[in-house]
Amino acid sequence: MNNNFSILTEKEFVEIYQRNVDTVYRICYIYLRNHDDTEDAVQSVFMKLLKNNKKFESSEHEKAWLILTSKNYCKDVLKSWWRKHRISIDDIPEIACWDNSQIACEVLEKLLSLPAKYKEVLYLYYYEGYSIKDISKLLGRNESTIQTQLSTGRKRLKISIGGEYNEKPY
Repeated sequence: MNNNFSILTEKEFVEIYQRNVDTVYRICYIYLRNHDDTEDAVQSVFMKLLKNNKKFESSEHEKAWLILTSKNYCKDVLKSWWRKHRISIDDIPEIACWDNSQIACEVLEKLLSLPAKYKEVLYLYYYEGYSIKDISKLLGRNESTIQTQLSTGRKRLKISIGGEYNEKPY
């Protein structure tokens, strides 16, 4: 039987999946904001990995590829005719979170309400631990742009949580 799947062994695939499934899930959830769609996206991203016979230089290369693939897949889903005509974003139920902490869920909800350019960089920086330089490479933006978006995103997030933003006098 001839199939179009990669030469990754089952063990290698399972290891990659276990290392990265939570990250892929969170990236997809940030974009899609719906658990069912997110689960479908995660499955599609890992199927793409199998079909593309992708070999990675390192675990960081592997993670970066999966993050970019997840982001691009979700953007395609959001642009699709079916998605646009299915339901209004205002009709999506209350956001559930992958951490059962009430505070973490509230912060996540506020983070998800930010414009995409801010929530992407804040998520990658704080949740995934990427440096500004790495985020710049992942998103194809200048480091100074990433720094500005992080700063602005922090300000917006703090204000939306209910705090005031006071710049430190120098």
